[in-house]
Amino acid sequence: NLILALFPLTKIYSLESLIIFNYLHIFFSSGCAIIRPPRDGGIRYRGLTQEQVVQVLPVDYEIEYICRGNRVIVGPKVRKCLPDGTWTDLNQRSKCLLPCARVWTSLENGRVTVHPPGPAVEGTILHYSCLEGFILVGRNSTQCTKLGKWDSPKPVCHCECKKKLYIGALFPMSGGWPGGQACLPAAQMALDLVNKRTDILPDYELELIYYDSMCDPGEATKLLYDLLYTEPIKIVLMPGCSSVSTLVAEAARMWNLIVLSYGSSSPALSNRQRFPTFFRTHPSATLHNPTRVQLFQKWKWTKIATIQQTTEVFTSTLDDLEQRVKEAGIEISVRQSFLTDPAVAVKNLKRQDARIIVGLFYETEARKVFCEVYKEKLYGKKYVWFLIGWYADNWFKIKDPSINCTVEQMTEAVEGHVTTEIVMLNPETVRGASNLTSQEFLAQLMSKLGGKNPEETGGFQEAPLAYDAVWALALALNKTVGPLKAKGRRLEDFNYNNKDITAEIYRALNTSSFEGVSGHVVFDAQGSRMAWTLIEQLQGGSYKKIGYYDMTKGNLSWYGNDRWIGSDPPADQTVVIQKFRYLSQKLFVSVSVFAGLGILMGIVCLTFNIYNSNVRYIQNSQPYLNNMTAVGCMMALAAVFPLGIDGLHVRNSQFPVVCQFRLWLLGLGFSLAYGSMFTKIWWVHTVFTKKDEKKDKRKHLEPWKLYATVGVLLVIDILSLMIWQIVDPLHITVEKFTKEAPKGDVDQLIEPLLQHCSSEKMNTWLGVVYGYKGLLLLLGIFLAYETKSVSTEKINDHRAVGMAIYNVSVLCMITAPVTMILSSKQDASFAFASLAIIFSVYITLVVLFVPKMRRLITRGEWQSDQQETMKTGSSTNNNDEEKSRQLERENKELQKIIQEVLCHLHFVHLLSVHLSHERSIDFMDSKFNVKNYFISDLKTMW
Repeated sequence: NLILALFPLTKIYSLESLIIFNYLHIFFSSGCAIIRPPRDGGIRYRGLTQEQVVQVLPVDYEIEYICRGNRVIVGPKVRKCLPDGTWTDLNQRSKCLLPCARVWTSLENGRVTVHPPGPAVEGTILHYSCLEGFILVGRNSTQCTKLGKWDSPKPVCHCECKKKLYIGALFPMSGGWPGGQACLPAAQMALDLVNKRTDILPDYELELIYYDSMCDPGEATKLLYDLLYTEPIKIVLMPGCSSVSTLVAEAARMWNLIVLSYGSSSPALSNRQRFPTFFRTHPSATLHNPTRVQLFQKWKWTKIATIQQTTEVFTSTLDDLEQRVKEAGIEISVRQSFLTDPAVAVKNLKRQDARIIVGLFYETEARKVFCEVYKEKLYGKKYVWFLIGWYADNWFKIKDPSINCTVEQMTEAVEGHVTTEIVMLNPETVRGASNLTSQEFLAQLMSKLGGKNPEETGGFQEAPLAYDAVWALALALNKTVGPLKAKGRRLEDFNYNNKDITAEIYRALNTSSFEGVSGHVVFDAQGSRMAWTLIEQLQGGSYKKIGYYDMTKGNLSWYGNDRWIGSDPPADQTVVIQKFRYLSQKLFVSVSVFAGLGILMGIVCLTFNIYNSNVRYIQNSQPYLNNMTAVGCMMALAAVFPLGIDGLHVRNSQFPVVCQFRLWLLGLGFSLAYGSMFTKIWWVHTVFTKKDEKKDKRKHLEPWKLYATVGVLLVIDILSLMIWQIVDPLHITVEKFTKEAPKGDVDQLIEPLLQHCSSEKMNTWLGVVYGYKGLLLLLGIFLAYETKSVSTEKINDHRAVGMAIYNVSVLCMITAPVTMILSSKQDASFAFASLAIIFSVYITLVVLFVPKMRRLITRGEWQSDQQETMKTGSSTNNNDEEKSRQLERENKELQKIIQEVLCHLHFVHLLSVHLSHERSIDFMDSKFNVKNYFISDLKTMW
């Protein structure tokens, strides 16, 4: 109380005051004397500095031992001052000793006993022992030396059994696809066999840790977390269901885990960028596509159609199919999709004439589709449907309230369709890696299922895939043991940060190749299983196997028992048969006969004209021009023959030559025949329509000018035809007509074809030729009309020439446009053109030559003219020429008489005016005389 009165606790004091306080406390109370610290250690006085420490410390004061360096205290670390002036635990000595490594104090798969108990320091002795099943390798005890080191290496407990490797699996035992019901027992069967094999992972044992994912991604997320964050470490994950596998595969790369799925078919999983460590023994849904393409090629189909339900799996499958058929040169002509109601899509297939149709939809939608197919009649011998093969065998007979078709109608609509299904059970009796055949596997699986109905057990079809998935994993892990050992690694060293072991497992799986109960197991570059495909056809209401396709080898095994409603597989589209239209041979022969007779007639006329060329009457008709006309007519008639020749008579390579013959014969024939007639009429018009003073100068006819005119016309035609053929030669063109349906129930259409002679700018050339010829024809008509009343002895047949020009011009101007209009009708066009040529030639020959023949024959003029020519060397004038001269003389005399009469009349008129009042009686007498004179003159003139 005295001390507290002198030193209140509420004040702050100086150092000197505290020293006084300390002495007073020791004086008035008891305490503990300071003790010595342990060797290589010291004492920490709590709450006091070194200057404040005194020889006697108060009751309840605590001190703490500390050691130098890395030494540790062994014994009491803190001591407390007791009221009796002693420190606590003085009977226990505190020491500062060097510690030894703590790793020696634990033993994997064993036990460690520490003596004395406490931290491992100098003098500590450890005793080791192993758990049951393990053998201690090394000393069973070790002691920590004064240097802080154990005097012997740490021993190891080696297991006398295999090391365990854990597989984290998600089996959907319930939910949308309860595939785990059969897949889990199959996987356990495989694990049992693998663990018993001494040649596969002899130092390891595979153990399956599995959960029920219920095929639900949400539930699978929770279970995946449990698998990853609970011991032991899983070396591989095995999920089922496409949705769950997508979740697991995308997350697994973050933990460097390989994912091997036994029941995922989504094509989206075939993406190495998104799922770099994913493999699956269940083939992708796109595996159907190579088989479909192979069948398309087998049956020579190059055009298909598709209809799909709008879901991700079918859209991805169809995208893959589109790429594959494009590479194979096959066209997808129609692509339809639907969400729930396929009615509009099926109608579009019918409207666009789809024949080979690939359907991608679930079973319930398949019934809707084929009900609409029945209504639209999109089935039968003209159509083939390709469906997915994993429907139930009687899917089309199941009553469905969503459709209004009977079972009989559905059965009729689906008959003959083809299915492709992944082979999940090896059809061959082969013992693979597991030393089991597929049938032996099924027998063991049925035994493990306890007699359950396979159709009621989820995942029964996929069970071989789960079985082979375990074997693929075991063989891959076995393959990695050697490479890992060379690197100083072991499979049991795997952890979620170890990329090297993951890479080795990836390489081993990527190169897997073995025979399993599901067939040959091999993975493609995307990690998807490459397997066989079963091909079936619905025949008589039940499915029949018609072949297998091995994608790995590209081998199609065909049974040859495919059956079609028709005799053969239908065509991928309506078969269009191209059929050429040829000229009627009866018409060609008939016209050819007339043309031949015309040529014979032309030869007769030409012979007649040449034989009688010395006859004056023939000479005055310009026989050389008539000869040209006859030759031109024969050439025009000769053009009728190539005009009727088509592909029925000559090959395509020879057809352009026929075209040339048509053009040149008709062109040159027209120039010779019409040109010679045009020259005559032109000369007559030039001479006899001029004034009298110029007419006399042209009375003398120079024949060479006529021949030169014809030559000019002929040269113009030759040059124009040559330019045409050099610049734009004629070639074959084929005109296509509207397709026609043949008679009978035949899936064919006939497309008529017609060959034409044409050139690139045919219309331009025809326009030039028709324009030039048309002007000549019009000018010829005009000249013939102008000279119809002219008579001349130089060209005595110009009226006949004019008549021929009328006929030729009219026929040509009618025929040219009509044949262009009728060009698509070979018979009508040929008949019109050839008959126009024949009629023109016949009229021309008849008009020009028949009158001459008649005159010479009836009058016998050719005999007298020829005889007189032989005697005198000249010919006499004919009666017409004499009459012409006589009429000219009479005409001149009559003109003189008329002039005199007019003069007399004028004189009489004057007399009547001046003498009317003086000599009326005499005038009357003279008038009477004049009248008589006038009358006599008129009689004379008449």
